[in-house]
Amino acid sequence: MHASVRRSDSRPRLLAAAMAAVAVAALSLTACGADGKGEGARQEGAASPQASVADPQPSGPAQGAQQGAPGAQSAAPAASTSHRAHGTGGTTGTGGTNGKGGTTGTGGKGGASHDPYAPENRVDCSTADVEVVATPVSRPLNHMLLTLTNKGSKMCDLKGYPVVKFEGAQSVPPVIEGSEPQAVTSLKPGAKGYAGVTLSSGEGSGGKGYTAQSLQIGFEGSNRMVGAVLQAKGVHVDNALRVTYWVTSPGDALN
Repeated sequence: MHASVRRSDSRPRLLAAAMAAVAVAALSLTACGADGKGEGARQEGAASPQASVADPQPSGPAQGAQQGAPGAQSAAPAASTSHRAHGTGGTTGTGGTNGKGGTTGTGGKGGASHDPYAPENRVDCSTADVEVVATPVSRPLNHMLLTLTNKGSKMCDLKGYPVVKFEGAQSVPPVIEGSEPQAVTSLKPGAKGYAGVTLSSGEGSGGKGYTAQSLQIGFEGSNRMVGAVLQAKGVHVDNALRVTYWVTSPGDALN
């Protein structure tokens, strides 16, 4: 009886010991898990100083300014390089001296040079390209009108006054100074210019005079002459012989 009782008493003890061993093992596992969490916390704690170091850099005004300054310095040279590049490209603006190819705009002057009435295309009227007619007029008395027609293909300038040489004359008559126009008389092809000739004094103050049957007309600066048609009976001239400058209307020539 006592032996059976002892065996029954030992079973609870064994169970208690087994349970205690299980509890110890569980506690040790819990402790290991806790240690793992501690290391994780330490690793996070180790990472957090780096984060805390990284955080002040963007948020700190001084460090941000210092980091921003190198960025600005690096940006500034880049910008100046860009300006230099544009400036050099501006030297392509000297390629804009192709804009002086716009001096093809001076070619624009070349375009103006095709205008037959442009000053650079005018020529001096010459005896080879004109026709002159001499016509006596009733008013004023003892006057004659010279009518010159441009027969050439270019606009010509009638400069100065006509060189008038009557038959038998030893010299050419002087010009009436008050008759000079404000501008040179220029004639398009087919256009006419005029000059007046005072033939004689009328009251005898010009001497005896004579009747001329022929007349030649020349231009200042040239030795060539062109014949002018006179009326059949000729014209009377004396020492009062004078001429006007070339003008654009008969009225101005005879005034």
